[in-house]
Amino acid sequence: MSVTQLETSVRHTDRDVAVIDLKGDVTAASEAALMDAYREASRDEPRGIALNFSDLDYMNSGGIGLLVTLLVRAKRAHQQVTAFGLSDHYRQIFELTRIDEVIGVHPDERHALDAARLGARVR
Repeated sequence: MSVTQLETSVRHTDRDVAVIDLKGDVTAASEAALMDAYREASRDEPRGIALNFSDLDYMNSGGIGLLVTLLVRAKRAHQQVTAFGLSDHYRQIFELTRIDEVIGVHPDERHALDAARLGARVR
């Protein structure tokens, strides 16, 4: 399998929430890209960070580990992390790894942003 480098972009939807759009593969090799995106998203100290997985091609255990690292950093910053755009397969992975107990997984961007603003972890 060919590994696609992770591409990220950050959108500041408002003062309270930033969105990190993920495109490609999230693996251990994605650390620099993901953490740089998190730093950029956090620069204005938003209340929440929403992760957009709509263009995710592949994620492995190394990528899950990076998400855990991001969650630890967000928790220290008192930020709520939400996610949207996950395929059924990755929703199941989040459930199996219990990451869905920490990241609010939502059906679309609007719900993820609302939850990030409120600090809710609605699934």
